Amino acid sequence: MPERAYVYIPASKTRGTLYIGVTGNLPRRVEQHKAGVVPGFTAKYKVNRLVWFEGFRDIRDAIDREKAMKKWYRAWKIELIERSNPMWEELHPW
Repeated sequence: MPERAYVYIPASKTRGTLYIGVTGNLPRRVEQHKAGVVPGFTAKYKVNRLVWFEGFRDIRDAIDREKAMKKWYRAWKIELIERSNPMWEELHPW
């Protein structure tokens, strides 16, 4: 069964402002962040560079993971990103 939901972290720059979100369509959501079409935190702080994501088969599992990660210390989030993306390269899953 393919992945149907994603938890993702975009950043403004390397070790910059972070956001944690959940979506059923990662490519579309990242493009929305890049275009700044959704007003709010990510548009205000230009948090539009995808640096980490994780796929789930069930949206409920993705939502649970997102909620848990939003309670994490910033250092834990940075460690998670750097474990798989040490150079903070922009990721393009599509």
